[in-house]
Amino acid sequence: MSKDLKTNYVKRTQKDYSLSFKLSVVEEVEQGQLSVRGAKRKYGIQSNATVIRWLRNYGTFDWENQTPSNMPKTNEQRIMELEAKVKLLEKQKKYLEKQVDQADKKTIIFDMMIDIAEKEYKIPIRKNYSPEQSKDSKKNKK
Repeated sequence: MSKDLKTNYVKRTQKDYSLSFKLSVVEEVEQGQLSVRGAKRKYGIQSNATVIRWLRNYGTFDWENQTPSNMPKTNEQRIMELEAKVKLLEKQKKYLEKQVDQADKKTIIFDMMIDIAEKEYKIPIRKNYSPEQSKDSKKNKK
């Protein structure tokens, strides 16, 4: 009498997670708010290995020497850590610049679409407030 329940499971890839999402998960795990398994369950991440990979890439734990980051470090270790942070920040900057560029392009396209629609249908879509209207609205608020 057992019935097979079909689940709508969608396999995710690393590209499905944004960098800010990964960093927030890593921060929660490192602060002790969540365990690796807890983060996996809470956010629907595929496996523990995914969260551990994020911890290695974006976390503050020194995986090579297996020491927490609050232990004294040599100058070489600090330099290596700072270089890794610079690389991470460069990746984040590149990603954000790409998003800004896409948003700018979308804005231009949407403006063009509105202009075309206004010309085709001969109706004003954008609201153009005259200075008189804005003065009246200030009087009403007082």
